[in-house]
Amino acid sequence: MTLTEKVAYLKGLVEGLGIDETTSQGKVTKAILDVLNDMALSVADLEDSTSELYEEVEALDEDLGNLEDDFYEEEYDEDEDEDDDEDCDCCCDEIYEVECPNCHEEICIDGEILDKGSIECPNCGENLTFEIEEDEDCGCCCEDCCDCEHDH
Repeated sequence: MTLTEKVAYLKGLVEGLGIDETTSQGKVTKAILDVLNDMALSVADLEDSTSELYEEVEALDEDLGNLEDDFYEEEYDEDEDEDDDEDCDCCCDEIYEVECPNCHEEICIDGEILDKGSIECPNCGENLTFEIEEDEDCGCCCEDCCDCEHDH
């Protein structure tokens, strides 16, 4: 039985008792039943709203899960390619600090950004370019030319 049904049952009991609503006790009883009825309706509305919100959150969670699967699937595919070179301890994992010549902000970049050749400074928006000196004797498994002196 729902709250609204229970309040309706109580109202029926009070009416069955034949309580006179013109007396003090009758007025109080009627006021209590009215408050209980209002509370039961409010709780029913809250339950309905909560149920709708729960369904929406579940749908959003499912959609987000699908997006994560699609997005991270690409990264997993790239990671699988990198796993072929799992013995590589060279520049692939290194982080480099560079200073923006415009705002003098220290920026941390990895080998992937370095390979791209440029990045926009997150602080001032200045385009920073990087020149990579090619060293054909590197022998690096990640095929980057660096000074890692990695043996294969």
